[in-house]
Amino acid sequence: MSATDTIKKTVTENDVVFYMKGTPTFPQCGFSSTVVQIFDYLGVDYASVNVLENPDIRQGIKDYNNWPTIPQIFVKGEFIGGCDIAREMFESGELRTFLSDKGIKTAAA
Repeated sequence: MSATDTIKKTVTENDVVFYMKGTPTFPQCGFSSTVVQIFDYLGVDYASVNVLENPDIRQGIKDYNNWPTIPQIFVKGEFIGGCDIAREMFESGELRTFLSDKGIKTAAA
C-alpha cells in the first residue's frame, strides 16, 4: 500500500487523527506537544501517527493536502490545520464547538 493510500485509510477510518513528531506520551517537538495538551485537556479520543517512524508517511502527509509542516490534524476526514490553528481554535472556544458539531465527544467544559 502506498503512503497516500495508508494516509487516506487512516484519516477516513478514525474520527480524529493527529500526524505528529513522536507519540502522545513522548512528543518530539513543541508543536506536537501543544496539540497533545489541547486534546488531553478537551478529553478527545484520537489516533496518532508518528511521522518520525516512516519517512514515506512524513513526506506523504505533506503532499496529501499540500501543507508543508507537521503536526497535522484531521477530523472526520477533513484537514483542520496544524498547531497554530488548533491553538487559536482552542483559545477562542471554537475547537470544542467544532468537535461537538462533528459528533466528537469531549470532556465536560
